[in-house]
Amino acid sequence: MEKPRADRHPVLNKRAFRNTLLKWFQANAKTYPWRETTNPWSILVSEIMLQQTTVASVMANRRFEKFLEEFPDIETIAAAPEAQILRAWEGLGYYNRVRNLQKSAQAVLRDFDGEFPSDAKTLETLPGIGRYTAGAVSSFAFDRPAPIVDGNIARVLSRLLDCHQEVDSTPGQKIIWEAAAELLDSAKPRLFNSALMELGQTLCTPKSTACLICPVRGFCQTSSPESLPVKKPRKKFVQVDEHAFFWIKKDHLLLSQGHDSRRKGFWKLPLRSPEECSHLEPVSRHRYTITHHKVTLYLYHARPPHLIDGEKFHPISDLADLPIATPIRKILTQKTTELGL
Repeated sequence: MEKPRADRHPVLNKRAFRNTLLKWFQANAKTYPWRETTNPWSILVSEIMLQQTTVASVMANRRFEKFLEEFPDIETIAAAPEAQILRAWEGLGYYNRVRNLQKSAQAVLRDFDGEFPSDAKTLETLPGIGRYTAGAVSSFAFDRPAPIVDGNIARVLSRLLDCHQEVDSTPGQKIIWEAAAELLDSAKPRLFNSALMELGQTLCTPKSTACLICPVRGFCQTSSPESLPVKKPRKKFVQVDEHAFFWIKKDHLLLSQGHDSRRKGFWKLPLRSPEECSHLEPVSRHRYTITHHKVTLYLYHARPPHLIDGEKFHPISDLADLPIATPIRKILTQKTTELGL
Protein backbone atom coordinates (compact mmCIF):
# COMPACT_ATOMS: atom_id res chain seq x y z
CA MET A 1 0.00 0.00 0.00
CA GLU A 2 1.27 3.48 -0.87
CA LYS A 3 2.90 5.53 1.87
CA PRO A 4 0.71 8.40 3.15
CA ARG A 5 1.78 11.83 1.93
CA ALA A 6 3.05 14.38 4.43
CA ASP A 7 1.05 17.51 5.03
CA ARG A 8 3.53 19.12 7.44
CA HIS A 9 7.30 19.44 7.71
CA PRO A 10 8.88 18.31 11.01
CA VAL A 11 11.29 21.25 11.25
CA LEU A 12 8.68 23.85 10.29
CA ASN A 13 6.17 22.33 12.71
CA LYS A 14 8.46 21.35 15.58
CA ARG A 15 5.97 21.68 18.41
CA ALA A 16 3.35 19.54 16.68
CA PHE A 17 5.98 16.97 15.70
CA ARG A 18 7.32 16.71 19.25
CA ASN A 19 3.88 16.44 20.80
CA THR A 20 2.80 13.76 18.33
CA LEU A 21 5.93 11.68 18.84
CA LEU A 22 5.86 11.96 22.64
CA LYS A 23 2.16 11.09 22.84
CA TRP A 24 2.86 7.88 20.89
CA PHE A 25 5.92 7.03 22.97
CA GLN A 26 4.21 7.53 26.33
CA ALA A 27 1.49 5.10 25.23
CA ASN A 28 3.78 2.53 23.60
CA ALA A 29 7.20 2.74 25.27
CA LYS A 30 8.94 -0.57 25.81
CA THR A 31 10.38 -1.42 29.22
CA TYR A 32 14.15 -1.86 29.39
CA PRO A 33 16.23 -2.09 32.58
CA TRP A 34 18.34 0.92 31.56
CA ARG A 35 15.16 3.00 31.31
CA GLU A 36 14.40 2.27 34.93
CA THR A 37 17.35 4.29 36.20
CA THR A 38 18.91 7.72 35.91
CA ASN A 39 22.24 6.57 37.38
CA PRO A 40 24.90 7.88 34.95
CA TRP A 41 27.19 4.86 35.47
CA SER A 42 24.39 2.42 34.66
CA ILE A 43 23.38 4.44 31.62
CA LEU A 44 26.96 4.69 30.39
CA VAL A 45 27.30 0.90 30.68
CA SER A 46 24.10 0.37 28.70
CA GLU A 47 25.09 2.80 25.96
CA ILE A 48 28.56 1.33 25.52
CA MET A 49 27.14 -2.20 25.59
CA LEU A 50 24.43 -1.45 23.01
CA GLN A 51 26.76 0.24 20.54
CA GLN A 52 27.68 -3.03 18.82
CA THR A 53 25.17 -5.42 20.37
CA THR A 54 21.46 -5.73 19.65
CA VAL A 55 18.89 -4.93 22.31
CA ALA A 56 17.51 -8.45 21.92
CA SER A 57 20.88 -10.05 22.68
CA VAL A 58 21.50 -7.87 25.72
CA MET A 59 18.01 -8.58 27.06
CA ALA A 60 18.02 -12.33 26.36
CA ASN A 61 21.25 -12.93 28.25
CA ARG A 62 20.77 -10.28 30.97
CA ARG A 63 24.14 -8.87 29.90
CA PHE A 64 23.43 -5.45 31.34
CA GLU A 65 22.20 -6.68 34.72
CA LYS A 66 24.99 -9.23 35.12
CA PHE A 67 27.67 -6.67 34.32
CA LEU A 68 26.29 -4.23 36.88
CA GLU A 69 26.04 -6.98 39.48
CA GLU A 70 29.80 -7.48 39.11
CA PHE A 71 30.64 -3.78 38.66
CA PRO A 72 27.88 -1.81 40.41
CA ASP A 73 29.82 1.47 40.50
CA ILE A 74 32.83 3.24 39.07
CA GLU A 75 34.96 2.43 42.11
CA THR A 76 34.55 -1.31 41.54
CA ILE A 77 35.48 -1.35 37.88
CA ALA A 78 38.26 1.21 38.30
CA ALA A 79 40.12 -1.16 40.63
CA ALA A 80 39.38 -4.40 38.75
CA PRO A 81 42.15 -6.32 36.93
CA GLU A 82 41.85 -6.33 33.14
CA ALA A 83 41.29 -10.10 33.00
CA GLN A 84 38.17 -9.69 35.14
CA ILE A 85 36.58 -6.99 33.00
CA LEU A 86 37.39 -8.86 29.79
CA ARG A 87 35.80 -12.04 31.16
CA ALA A 88 32.69 -10.08 32.19
CA TRP A 89 32.44 -8.58 28.67
CA GLU A 90 32.98 -11.90 26.92
CA GLY A 91 30.55 -12.54 24.10
CA LEU A 92 29.90 -8.86 23.44
CA GLY A 93 32.95 -8.32 21.23
CA TYR A 94 34.79 -5.05 20.48
CA TYR A 95 36.66 -5.39 23.75
CA ASN A 96 38.28 -1.97 23.65
CA ARG A 97 34.82 -0.75 24.67
CA VAL A 98 35.14 -2.26 28.14
CA ARG A 99 38.75 -1.13 28.45
CA ASN A 100 37.62 2.43 27.74
CA LEU A 101 34.71 1.97 30.13
CA GLN A 102 37.23 1.26 32.88
CA LYS A 103 39.38 4.22 31.83
CA SER A 104 36.32 6.50 31.92
CA ALA A 105 35.46 5.34 35.43
CA GLN A 106 39.04 6.02 36.52
CA ALA A 107 38.91 9.48 34.89
CA VAL A 108 35.67 10.39 36.68
CA LEU A 109 37.23 9.39 40.01
CA ARG A 110 40.47 11.21 39.25
CA ASP A 111 39.28 14.36 37.47
CA PHE A 112 35.73 14.90 38.73
CA ASP A 113 35.89 13.69 42.35
CA GLY A 114 33.76 10.67 41.46
CA GLU A 115 30.82 12.74 40.13
CA PHE A 116 29.84 12.31 36.50
CA PRO A 117 29.68 15.61 34.61
CA SER A 118 26.21 16.31 33.23
CA ASP A 119 27.31 18.40 30.26
CA ALA A 120 27.69 16.49 26.98
CA LYS A 121 30.80 18.41 25.91
CA THR A 122 32.55 17.56 29.17
CA LEU A 123 31.43 13.93 29.01
CA GLU A 124 32.96 13.75 25.53
CA THR A 125 36.41 14.30 27.07
CA LEU A 126 36.23 10.90 28.81
CA PRO A 127 38.12 8.00 27.16
CA GLY A 128 36.17 6.24 24.43
CA ILE A 129 33.10 8.48 24.73
CA GLY A 130 32.04 10.09 21.47
CA ARG A 131 29.37 12.61 20.64
CA TYR A 132 26.50 10.13 20.68
CA THR A 133 27.39 8.47 24.01
CA ALA A 134 28.04 11.83 25.66
CA GLY A 135 24.64 13.10 24.53
CA ALA A 136 22.93 9.90 25.64
CA VAL A 137 24.36 10.04 29.17
CA SER A 138 23.63 13.77 29.42
CA SER A 139 20.01 13.43 28.29
CA PHE A 140 19.08 10.05 29.80
CA ALA A 141 20.84 10.47 33.16
CA PHE A 142 20.52 14.22 33.71
CA ASP A 143 17.66 15.19 31.37
CA ARG A 144 19.91 17.77 29.74
CA PRO A 145 19.01 18.99 26.21
CA ALA A 146 21.68 17.10 24.26
CA PRO A 147 20.90 15.73 20.78
CA ILE A 148 21.85 12.16 19.94
CA VAL A 149 22.22 10.29 16.65
CA ASP A 150 22.61 6.52 16.53
CA GLY A 151 21.76 4.19 13.63
CA ASN A 152 18.05 4.21 14.45
CA ILE A 153 17.80 7.98 14.72
CA ALA A 154 19.87 8.56 11.58
CA ARG A 155 17.48 6.30 9.65
CA VAL A 156 14.37 8.02 11.03
CA LEU A 157 15.68 11.52 10.35
CA SER A 158 16.89 10.68 6.85
CA ARG A 159 13.37 9.51 5.99
CA LEU A 160 11.61 12.37 7.75
CA LEU A 161 13.74 14.89 5.85
CA ASP A 162 14.03 12.86 2.62
CA CYS A 163 17.80 13.20 2.95
CA HIS A 164 19.70 11.33 0.22
CA GLN A 165 23.14 12.28 1.48
CA GLU A 166 25.17 9.33 2.79
CA VAL A 167 24.40 9.35 6.51
CA ASP A 168 27.83 7.93 7.37
CA SER A 169 29.67 10.67 5.44
CA THR A 170 30.82 13.96 6.96
CA PRO A 171 28.22 16.06 5.07
CA GLY A 172 25.48 13.55 5.88
CA GLN A 173 26.40 13.48 9.57
CA LYS A 174 26.30 17.28 9.66
CA ILE A 175 22.77 17.33 8.22
CA ILE A 176 21.45 14.64 10.56
CA TRP A 177 23.04 16.05 13.72
CA GLU A 178 21.75 19.54 12.93
CA ALA A 179 18.26 18.10 12.44
CA ALA A 180 18.48 16.18 15.73
CA ALA A 181 19.43 19.39 17.54
CA GLU A 182 16.71 21.41 15.79
CA LEU A 183 13.94 18.92 16.56
CA LEU A 184 15.01 18.13 20.13
CA ASP A 185 12.42 18.96 22.77
CA SER A 186 14.61 20.85 25.24
CA ALA A 187 11.89 20.63 27.90
CA LYS A 188 11.77 16.82 27.73
CA PRO A 189 15.07 15.65 26.21
CA ARG A 190 15.12 12.29 27.98
CA LEU A 191 11.69 11.35 26.67
CA PHE A 192 12.19 12.84 23.22
CA ASN A 193 15.50 11.08 22.52
CA SER A 194 14.08 7.79 23.78
CA ALA A 195 11.00 8.23 21.58
CA LEU A 196 12.96 9.01 18.42
CA MET A 197 15.22 6.02 19.02
CA GLU A 198 12.29 3.69 19.71
CA LEU A 199 10.53 4.77 16.53
CA GLY A 200 13.53 3.49 14.60
CA GLN A 201 13.67 0.27 16.63
CA THR A 202 10.01 -0.64 16.22
CA LEU A 203 8.28 1.00 13.22
CA CYS A 204 10.85 2.74 11.04
CA THR A 205 13.18 -0.27 10.81
CA PRO A 206 15.87 -1.07 8.22
CA LYS A 207 14.04 -3.91 6.47
CA SER A 208 10.43 -2.81 6.78
CA THR A 209 8.51 0.38 7.41
CA ALA A 210 5.16 0.50 9.17
CA CYS A 211 4.25 3.80 7.52
CA LEU A 212 0.49 3.31 7.83
CA ILE A 213 0.64 3.18 11.63
CA CYS A 214 3.63 5.49 12.14
CA PRO A 215 2.64 8.31 14.53
CA VAL A 216 4.63 10.91 12.55
CA ARG A 217 3.64 9.79 9.05
CA GLY A 218 2.06 13.19 8.46
CA PHE A 219 5.50 14.82 8.85
CA CYS A 220 7.58 12.32 6.84
CA GLN A 221 8.85 13.89 3.62
CA THR A 222 10.12 10.85 1.76
CA SER A 223 8.01 8.97 -0.75
CA SER A 224 10.40 5.99 -0.79
CA PRO A 225 11.39 5.15 2.80
CA GLU A 226 12.81 1.76 1.79
CA SER A 227 15.55 3.56 -0.20
CA LEU A 228 16.78 5.47 2.84
CA PRO A 229 19.13 5.96 4.53
CA VAL A 230 21.86 6.08 1.91
CA LYS A 231 25.14 4.65 3.21
CA LYS A 232 28.66 4.14 1.91
CA PRO A 233 29.31 0.73 0.34
CA ARG A 234 30.03 -1.96 2.94
CA LYS A 235 33.54 -3.26 3.37
CA LYS A 236 34.08 -6.68 1.83
CA PHE A 237 34.81 -9.63 4.07
CA VAL A 238 38.39 -10.90 4.16
CA GLN A 239 38.86 -14.67 4.17
CA VAL A 240 41.37 -15.83 6.80
CA ASP A 241 42.75 -19.31 7.52
CA GLU A 242 44.11 -20.15 10.98
CA HIS A 243 45.97 -23.29 12.04
CA ALA A 244 45.60 -24.02 15.75
CA PHE A 245 46.88 -26.71 18.10
CA PHE A 246 44.88 -28.47 20.81
CA TRP A 247 47.47 -29.99 23.14
CA ILE A 248 46.60 -31.34 26.57
CA LYS A 249 49.30 -32.37 29.03
CA LYS A 250 48.26 -33.80 32.41
CA ASP A 251 44.83 -32.10 32.38
CA HIS A 252 46.44 -28.81 31.35
CA LEU A 253 45.76 -27.14 28.00
CA LEU A 254 48.32 -25.06 26.15
CA LEU A 255 47.00 -21.57 25.40
CA SER A 256 48.47 -18.41 23.95
CA GLN A 257 47.75 -14.88 25.17
CA GLY A 258 46.89 -12.36 22.49
CA HIS A 259 48.88 -9.14 22.22
CA ASP A 260 47.28 -7.41 19.23
CA SER A 261 44.86 -4.58 19.97
CA ARG A 262 41.79 -6.65 19.07
CA ARG A 263 42.58 -9.65 21.26
CA LYS A 264 44.94 -8.18 23.85
CA GLY A 265 44.63 -10.00 27.16
CA PHE A 266 42.57 -12.88 25.75
CA TRP A 267 43.69 -16.49 25.76
CA LYS A 268 43.44 -18.47 22.54
CA LEU A 269 44.69 -21.69 20.99
CA PRO A 270 48.33 -21.58 19.82
CA LEU A 271 48.58 -20.73 16.12
CA ARG A 272 51.24 -21.72 13.60
CA SER A 273 51.87 -21.10 9.91
CA PRO A 274 50.37 -23.42 7.26
CA GLU A 275 53.89 -24.64 6.45
CA GLU A 276 54.45 -25.78 10.04
CA CYS A 277 51.23 -27.82 9.90
CA SER A 278 51.60 -29.25 6.40
CA HIS A 279 52.57 -32.72 7.69
CA LEU A 280 49.46 -32.94 9.92
CA GLU A 281 45.84 -33.76 9.20
CA PRO A 282 43.31 -31.46 10.93
CA VAL A 283 40.83 -33.23 13.20
CA SER A 284 38.19 -30.58 12.62
CA ARG A 285 37.42 -27.31 10.89
CA HIS A 286 35.58 -24.40 12.48
CA ARG A 287 34.20 -21.29 10.83
CA TYR A 288 33.37 -18.00 12.52
CA THR A 289 33.15 -14.31 11.69
CA ILE A 290 34.87 -11.43 13.48
CA THR A 291 34.18 -7.89 12.25
CA HIS A 292 35.16 -7.99 8.55
CA HIS A 293 36.99 -11.32 8.69
CA LYS A 294 35.58 -14.75 7.87
CA VAL A 295 37.85 -17.23 9.62
CA THR A 296 38.33 -20.91 8.91
CA LEU A 297 40.22 -22.51 11.80
CA TYR A 298 41.94 -25.85 11.20
CA LEU A 299 42.43 -27.71 14.47
CA TYR A 300 45.20 -30.22 15.13
CA HIS A 301 45.34 -32.62 18.09
CA ALA A 302 49.10 -32.43 18.39
CA ARG A 303 51.99 -30.77 20.12
CA PRO A 304 53.10 -27.59 18.31
CA PRO A 305 56.46 -27.93 16.57
CA HIS A 306 57.90 -25.43 19.07
CA LEU A 307 56.72 -23.17 21.88
CA ILE A 308 56.81 -19.40 21.68
CA ASP A 309 56.61 -16.53 24.17
CA GLY A 310 53.17 -15.96 25.65
CA GLU A 311 52.15 -19.63 25.57
CA LYS A 312 51.29 -21.29 28.86
CA PHE A 313 49.57 -24.40 30.19
CA HIS A 314 46.33 -23.83 32.09
CA PRO A 315 44.35 -26.37 34.15
CA ILE A 316 41.27 -27.30 32.16
CA SER A 317 39.24 -26.61 35.30
CA ASP A 318 40.33 -22.95 35.12
CA LEU A 319 39.14 -22.28 31.57
CA ALA A 320 35.78 -20.90 32.74
CA ASP A 321 37.55 -18.07 34.58
CA LEU A 322 39.88 -17.02 31.76
CA PRO A 323 39.00 -14.31 29.21
CA ILE A 324 38.56 -16.25 25.96
CA ALA A 325 36.83 -14.99 22.82
CA THR A 326 33.44 -16.62 22.26
CA PRO A 327 34.32 -18.53 19.04
CA ILE A 328 37.38 -20.07 20.70
CA ARG A 329 35.47 -20.89 23.89
CA LYS A 330 32.88 -22.75 21.82
CA ILE A 331 35.62 -24.83 20.22
CA LEU A 332 37.21 -25.56 23.61
CA THR A 333 33.86 -26.52 25.12
CA GLN A 334 33.14 -28.86 22.22
CA LYS A 335 36.55 -30.54 22.35
CA THR A 336 36.77 -30.94 26.12
CA THR A 337 33.24 -32.37 26.13
CA GLU A 338 34.14 -34.86 23.40
CA LEU A 339 37.13 -35.97 25.47
CA GLY A 340 35.10 -36.17 28.67
CA LEU A 341 37.19 -33.51 30.42
